[in-house]
Amino acid sequence: MPELSPEGERGRGVPPFGLAEVTGPSMVPTLYHGDRLVLQHRARIRPGDVIVLRHPFQQDLLVVKRVAERRESGWWVLADNPYAGGDSTDYGAVPDELVLGRVRLRFRPLKPGQRSPLAVLRWALSAARPVFSDRSARSASRRLRAR
Repeated sequence: MPELSPEGERGRGVPPFGLAEVTGPSMVPTLYHGDRLVLQHRARIRPGDVIVLRHPFQQDLLVVKRVAERRESGWWVLADNPYAGGDSTDYGAVPDELVLGRVRLRFRPLKPGQRSPLAVLRWALSAARPVFSDRSARSASRRLRAR
């Protein structure tokens, strides 16, 4: 579950972008524990997007999930890791007011043991990557229809 910086609160002059940190394995292989996220507040949400939202039952808990589809009652979201759980199959559709933003970029911080020039070069080439919508055959919405 990500941690959101204080400026990410809705309703108080929200800046266009916010920061979050991923904890837990629910979005592996897209996101890993320790990844930092840049999210865009008030961005248009579409199926396939990765979003940060407030948990419907524990609103002080933030979660990051992939949007599967739009339903009458809100967004149906799923984890990229089907074994992790903690998505709409547990708590149902998520209303719009609980969505904080769309993830645009992930940044993997340098690990303490990565000190050799080759390790630093590898990290530099892969540390920051955009987070794209998954509209391939393995997308969350297709997995949802298969259930």
